[in-house]
Amino acid sequence: MPPDPAERLKILIVEDDPGLRTQLKWALSDFDVFLAEDRRSAIATFRREECPVVIMDLGLPPDIDNASEGLAALREIKALQPLTKVIIASGNQERKHAIEAIGLGAYDFYAKPADPDVLKVIVDRAWASYSLEAELGSMREGLSEKESSGLIGACPAMVKVRQVAQRVAKSDVSILLTGESGTGKDVLARAIHGWSTRRTSSFIAINCAAIPENLLESELFGHEKGAFTGAVGRVIGKVELADKGTLFLDEIGDMPLALQAKMLRFLQDKKIERVGGRTQIAVDVRVIAATNRDLTDMMATGGFREDLYYRLNEVGIAIPPLRDRGGDVVLIANHLFEKHLGNAARLLKGFTPDALTRIATYSWPGNVREMENRIKRGIVLADRGYITADDLDLPLSGETGDETPHLPTLRQVREDAERRIVNLTLAVTNNNVQEASKMLGVSRPTLYALMKNLKLIRD
Repeated sequence: MPPDPAERLKILIVEDDPGLRTQLKWALSDFDVFLAEDRRSAIATFRREECPVVIMDLGLPPDIDNASEGLAALREIKALQPLTKVIIASGNQERKHAIEAIGLGAYDFYAKPADPDVLKVIVDRAWASYSLEAELGSMREGLSEKESSGLIGACPAMVKVRQVAQRVAKSDVSILLTGESGTGKDVLARAIHGWSTRRTSSFIAINCAAIPENLLESELFGHEKGAFTGAVGRVIGKVELADKGTLFLDEIGDMPLALQAKMLRFLQDKKIERVGGRTQIAVDVRVIAATNRDLTDMMATGGFREDLYYRLNEVGIAIPPLRDRGGDVVLIANHLFEKHLGNAARLLKGFTPDALTRIATYSWPGNVREMENRIKRGIVLADRGYITADDLDLPLSGETGDETPHLPTLRQVREDAERRIVNLTLAVTNNNVQEASKMLGVSRPTLYALMKNLKLIRD
């Protein structure tokens, strides 16, 4: 489960020196701090408190001159809770062991003696990383591998989409999902159903563009025996099958006008009549609709009913195209690679650097669906241990055939994001650092340290 924002962060400090333990506890007084002096007490405390962040010296008794006890504690902590962020204390003599710890899954390390402001910045970042990973894990809980691909990522636009979707999932309002073809509207619809109180009942989907106009009404509302030629028995429609659950109307923009009127009546009355029937049947369903068309333009030209639009669009969620999701593109590519690896698992290790560059800079007009097809192709064609750009058949960016686009480093992206949000918060609070630190959820010394690192000067 994701952490409760109202709770104070729990930090476990593992340090055999009593003086350093006290110093670290004082430096991190804004948090809920627990102390341990060796591996045994550290693991016992961690099992009891499940601290999201651990600060640990690798030189623990009885082997304080080596790193064996600290590395063993790190392995146990990561085995108990893989999301935990372990920050390693490192002096010049222990740098080799700190790098080894990073290889075993430690989040970061800091130089001894500890600078309190620097340590707080590292802790804040570790806590933010833990919170995000826990939230993503919680939101994907219950979704299959196939269903989760479109929800992977942490770009601001997708974070907002997930937040809105989770909030409205608990209610019964109608939702209209918009976005280009292949962005994962069906994936998000299933996720909303999974987060809702209706998750134990059916999720029924129907593609309004895939069924001939003369059959769509029967598919939606069902029909009685003899209702039309070929109706040899009663058939229950999709709406009725979704009773107590969720009805997903994909490509709602392709629904014929005559049927739009009947859908509007159903949304108003929550009752249906089967084709050829005379009995009204009450149905309790939650409706989610989706389209890649501009319904406002269609309303202006008479192609879509305005009253139906507002019935369906009680809450609207726009899913961004893949090209606008920044670093999420590579995350999704790696997820799809693992998902479709199958029998090639022993032969393929991942993507070559040039393939990742093309993936990150390609415009992806077909969005996640196109990416999935190209990665399937790459897995089939790759024969050198890694998928190359040629295996994916992705064009080069730029005008020349050998041009490699410049990609910012992770540090540059992180610092740019931090600079923007700190500048914005200081502007909103009229440069009041105390208020800005509260809004950002960090201590005032932490914010001062961050401003210093980012070379921000208050005007």
